[in-house]
Amino acid sequence: QLQLVESGGGSVQPGGSLRLSCAASEFTLNYYTIGWFRQAPGKEREGVSCISSSGGSTNYRDSVKGRFTISRDNAKNTVYLQMNSLKPEDTAVYYCAARQTYSYIHCFTEYEYAYWGQGTQVTVSS
Repeated sequence: QLQLVESGGGSVQPGGSLRLSCAASEFTLNYYTIGWFRQAPGKEREGVSCISSSGGSTNYRDSVKGRFTISRDNAKNTVYLQMNSLKPEDTAVYYCAARQTYSYIHCFTEYEYAYWGQGTQVTVSS
């Protein structure tokens, strides 16, 4: 069974940057669409970004467009989320998730993702 591990979270000031990584502890990520989701305290989990297995297609929620970049290095079996110009409202636990198909429509549909990491905390505060 595919297992995902997130890393790279931490605490930064507004305007700062972080790069999150999503890696497979076992098996390859190369065949999977990967999504990044986040959940802030007291709020529902929401989709942030997703990337197709080849890396050729990506999608972002409107609030992070121009600030976040999703990418993957299949040779390293890792997917990244580069987060720039971070805002306090970006504070959340960030999760990566995997699915075997890609869809723009279902990019942020949680039930389409069969495999989930345990999350990494991102805190943006002054």
